[in-house]
Amino acid sequence: MSSSRSLSLALTALVIAASAAAQGVAIQGIGRPATAKELAAWDIDVRPDFKGLPKGSGSVAQGMDLWEAKCASCHGVFGESNEVFSPLVGGTTHDDVKTGRVARLTDAAYPGRTTLMKVATVSTLWDYIYRAMPWNTPKSLKPDEVYALTAFLLNLGGVVADDLTLSDSNIGQVQQQLPNRLGMTTDHGMWPGKGMGNGGKPDVKAVACMSNCATEATVASYLPDHARGAHGNLAEQNRLVGAQRGADTAVTTPAKPSVPAAPADGPASAQALARKLNCLTCHGIDNKVVGPGLREVSKKYAARSDAAEYLAQKIVSGGSGVWGSVPMPPQSVPAADAKALAQWIAAGARP
Repeated sequence: MSSSRSLSLALTALVIAASAAAQGVAIQGIGRPATAKELAAWDIDVRPDFKGLPKGSGSVAQGMDLWEAKCASCHGVFGESNEVFSPLVGGTTHDDVKTGRVARLTDAAYPGRTTLMKVATVSTLWDYIYRAMPWNTPKSLKPDEVYALTAFLLNLGGVVADDLTLSDSNIGQVQQQLPNRLGMTTDHGMWPGKGMGNGGKPDVKAVACMSNCATEATVASYLPDHARGAHGNLAEQNRLVGAQRGADTAVTTPAKPSVPAAPADGPASAQALARKLNCLTCHGIDNKVVGPGLREVSKKYAARSDAAEYLAQKIVSGGSGVWGSVPMPPQSVPAADAKALAQWIAAGARP
């Protein structure tokens, strides 16, 4: 009798809890409703129909200045990129702008594939720049800056005129000029439902193996020694949610005699500062990533008595031509941080 009564009480409690949740009633100790401000900060994606696009505008000329300061170091002055990143511009023609389909995508003699050859919606460009760029400081661009950069990128590809000012009011018109705007299809049937192409039927039909099945393959990968530490230790960069864990990519070195811990303003602190300011996104300590390894920089200027002062100035002002064709953009860092980083690099970028 008592067990039946306990079960009844438990079921009653579950019904009450479910009812409260359905009515939006807060339950003590189980979170809280998200505020409107929190939702707005999270909900920033822009859809192909431009829903979610913030108001603003930016000209091609403004975009050129922003591009040279924040984008050219990775994507090239003319969107041609470099040995690290794929080109953004090229492979499209004025005829493609008229037809809405890039002819070279079906030309086996033209193996290159650029972003403007493939992208079918301007919203894709705008949204990706807004949420993911620049690589080392994502989400730092204001909407007007994204409009300007999008306008400049389209201008590089010959899609819009030099005097265009792109805005939320005319972006739909610019969409009608995109070279591959008719290149998106739903005929593959990857998404079910009416209106999604091909009657919602998939383009392939797999049959489950029910007998004499092959043994499950074991797939593994590893990071070569020269690439370890290129982006810091991945094991320290994963949120502790779910099953995936980053591999331990810390650079391993032969054991050294123990030494006293570095002071708060010593090499360990400087290396942490370099990681905090995203310097190690483009520079390895011992190896080249996009820019040269920091110890290689130290060796190059070892004979200069003013190496620290020179490097501090280069961090702030940027530059190109010394280490190849990929320019380093000016870094917006406090003077004290630039000085600390420069002194650490000049001293050999010791751990």
